[in-house]
Amino acid sequence: MSTSFNVVAVSGGAYRPSRTLALAEAIVDALSQHLQFGARLIELGDIARAVGGALSRKELPADVEEKLAAIEHADLLIVAAPVYRGSYPGQFKHLFDLIDQHALIDTPVLLAATGGSERHALVIDHQLRPLFSFFQALTLPIGVYASEADFRDYRVTSEPLQARIRLAAERAAAVLRGNHDGAVLRKIA
Repeated sequence: MSTSFNVVAVSGGAYRPSRTLALAEAIVDALSQHLQFGARLIELGDIARAVGGALSRKELPADVEEKLAAIEHADLLIVAAPVYRGSYPGQFKHLFDLIDQHALIDTPVLLAATGGSERHALVIDHQLRPLFSFFQALTLPIGVYASEADFRDYRVTSEPLQARIRLAAERAAAVLRGNHDGAVLRKIA
């Protein structure tokens, strides 16, 4: 039986070209080796001005509201954030401030981040994981961190990073298949 999942990737970078976007795309590509899914890529840079100017969702234009709804209805969320001054950017946080606090309960989230050096690698566990724990999302145990040295011309070139991406995608696919099977069983019961 072939199942198609709804995968939404959020790239938290504000500029193009972007290593954060390249990382998100590489993860989506690796996941496609394990699952059939419909993918949607949401780039913060495309909606940053509208998100930054909104104090509530009521102030968002329809196209941005539709992107937030896509995040809330994902079967799997891939979230990639750049690291600025030891954490994810405020605009990235504000995007998730606008997400319904109950919408991501039990949603698997694959966390990823990019930074200038390896010194920021703990941002996944110290910044991103707590953010998605607030939402009661299922943060997957394997995150993917990439430093500037892992890229050439905004493409992932590091073999250890590529291996990490493949492992994270493989494990995410297994979790997603398990969540889907459990959801089907609950609906039948």
